[in-house]
Amino acid sequence: MIARGFRSIIGHKDVIRHLQTAAASGRVSHAYLISGEPGCGKTMVAEAFAEALLCEQAAVRAKTPEQFDACLSCSSCKKAISDNHPDLIRVIHEKPNVISVGEIRQQVVGTVEIRPYSASRKIYLIPEAEKMNEQAQNALLKTIEEPPEYALILLLSSSPESLLPTIRSRCVELNLHPLPDRDIMEYLTGEMHLPDYEAKMLSSFAQGNLGRAVYAATDETFAERKNKTLGLVRTLHCLDTASIAEAVRLIKEDRAKVDEVLDLLLMWYRDVLLYKATKEIDQLIFSNEIILIQDQAKAASYEELQEILTAIDRCRLRLRANVNFELALELLLECIKENCNA
Repeated sequence: MIARGFRSIIGHKDVIRHLQTAAASGRVSHAYLISGEPGCGKTMVAEAFAEALLCEQAAVRAKTPEQFDACLSCSSCKKAISDNHPDLIRVIHEKPNVISVGEIRQQVVGTVEIRPYSASRKIYLIPEAEKMNEQAQNALLKTIEEPPEYALILLLSSSPESLLPTIRSRCVELNLHPLPDRDIMEYLTGEMHLPDYEAKMLSSFAQGNLGRAVYAATDETFAERKNKTLGLVRTLHCLDTASIAEAVRLIKEDRAKVDEVLDLLLMWYRDVLLYKATKEIDQLIFSNEIILIQDQAKAASYEELQEILTAIDRCRLRLRANVNFELALELLLECIKENCNA
């Protein structure tokens, strides 16, 4: 079974402490906006908060605010875990990129005046809240402005700036910040039993996002993408123009994941630069590739390695500006070949 409750969440201690203190004291706001990038744990935090508030034993069991958490064994918790609690409503939408006014009216506005069935609260969970169109947000606004005393609305958003200021001003805003690499690495080694060298690479790739680390650790296509990228840095110095064009073609086949390729390249050449500067292995992300890193560090100057790192960032900006995909990648690979000849 997937771990539940505040106690199962890695990091975000300040946000969790805020929510536990509010729950334990009974001073829960009528609306919260929990924000952070995709995969950072917004849903886990919101579900833990909702389940703790609905739990039949949480208030009895908690001797301190830090202990306020769902018991996971009472009738209410079992219903919530099985997604069958009548007072925990998860707003869904049919179209992938928009939450319509009709959906907000039907699932929230039209039901909020109905009192809770079995709990003291009625909790609405709205994932991807930034996808509400303006009409949907305005429909929700009146409920947030004048909610029934038992109602709680949890908005989750990866881009809270997309929400109307009138919505945001009426919510308690909680932002989930990136986690330290050590927290992610401990989870990957302790819970997923990955070897240290792999956990170190994935925690760096995750950039503070545990969800991204778990995805990279479990998705076979990512492992294949990583191996192809490392294969490219091994052979790029001897590729001719036609071979570079073929490499670009292969990357384009998985165009949606090009940012991952760029992240891996950035991590690799940062390792090369770090080793050139320090000659230390312990801090390297790809320490298991030390022979190649040593060769490339010897072959390239500091200026050349910095030019490669700059070119990777430049390529990313070009792609976001919709510059021709093949051209942007070819320019990057030619730059790497020119500046790193090992």
